[in-house]
Amino acid sequence: MRHRHSAFALGLGGLLISLLAGAQPAAARLLVPMDLAQTDHLKAYGLAYWTLARGETVEWLLNYRGGSFMLPDGEPIERQARIMGVRAETISANQASAIYTTIEAENMEVVLLETAPRVAIYAPPGFEPWDDAVALALAYAEIRYKTLYDEEVLAGELDQYDWLHLHHEDFTGQFGKFYAGFRTQEWYREQKRMAEEFARRAGFNKVSKHKLAVAQAIKDYIARGGFVFAMCSATDTFDIALAAHATDICAAMFDNDPPAPDSKSKLDFEATVAFHNFILEMNPLVYEHSNIDTSNYRLTRGPEADYFTLFEFSAKHDPVPTMLTQDHVAVINGFFGQTTGFKRNTIKESITILAEAEGTNEVKYLHGNYGQGTFTFFGGHDPEDYQHAVGDPPTNLALHKSSPGYRLILNNILFPAAEKKEQKT
Repeated sequence: MRHRHSAFALGLGGLLISLLAGAQPAAARLLVPMDLAQTDHLKAYGLAYWTLARGETVEWLLNYRGGSFMLPDGEPIERQARIMGVRAETISANQASAIYTTIEAENMEVVLLETAPRVAIYAPPGFEPWDDAVALALAYAEIRYKTLYDEEVLAGELDQYDWLHLHHEDFTGQFGKFYAGFRTQEWYREQKRMAEEFARRAGFNKVSKHKLAVAQAIKDYIARGGFVFAMCSATDTFDIALAAHATDICAAMFDNDPPAPDSKSKLDFEATVAFHNFILEMNPLVYEHSNIDTSNYRLTRGPEADYFTLFEFSAKHDPVPTMLTQDHVAVINGFFGQTTGFKRNTIKESITILAEAEGTNEVKYLHGNYGQGTFTFFGGHDPEDYQHAVGDPPTNLALHKSSPGYRLILNNILFPAAEKKEQKT
């Protein structure tokens, strides 16, 4: 008998999975393969989202042909697949039954996706001078989203969304630690001016205090059942800000007064969600926040030797990490970011490691639970731009339709669709 995972209750005790027995299909189905046969892997996620948004359910076939999707058969979905350039195969009821039999016998599973997640991206007005890989992925896959920033977060608007993305952000109030290299650049001066103005409007005398309040609000959102996905500098600076809630770690050029002399000893690792025992980089002229990041190590390797490997999980017993690691390849080219990866010894023991650079101390991709929600951190800035520089043009995903790295981003976007509607309040 096959089973479909249809509800995810995520709490301190781990994952509670509700298994519902499913009857064998009585009608033809539409199979969207996600192995090398797929013509556009990224838009395939958009087709699955489009199907959910019109009130249909989608079955995610974990580990079957690269994490394929099974959709209801019918002219509207078939037509949409053609429009989007997604390979979709009409299969008979008997063929579908054979697929379910294979899944039952192998390290595979069927997860039922029920609802199109309400998606938000946390980003400042304008995004400049950085593009956002998740915004690019969503736009290319034709998945709708809203953009919000500090004011909306502190006003309590996060509860309107199931999934929140954080990208190129510095929650510590140090403006990305770009001071040494970019303090004379107009974009840096404008971002600093804007951040200080936003802090004043919100009633804070320092950007660091404002950003801390935002980080704490996002942490509370996770605790209430939210799903957060972060990349690049939003990953480590989120936890650094939370750890530094009782002290001042900012140099005078960032907040007009020196850091507390004992700030390192006042870090509270109980307040963080993913990292602990890290050491801050207090020199304001060094382009680094702490020893969590692996960027300096990556510089010694070069692009030819830079790759990471996805872990393989039991689809039947560990469906969540299995969902997050669905791909048509297991080894993926590495890529830089302001935060490129995470040193393993700074990661809390409760965290699930999803991908690593084999033979190193570097973790690229991780996942954890906090309260009733989850967070997933992915190191790097853009999976198809090895070393994205300030002012570089955004990646054209039409040239990377089968990007394995971008697939990991889109796995995260569909992940909340497995949660029942009534679990959100």
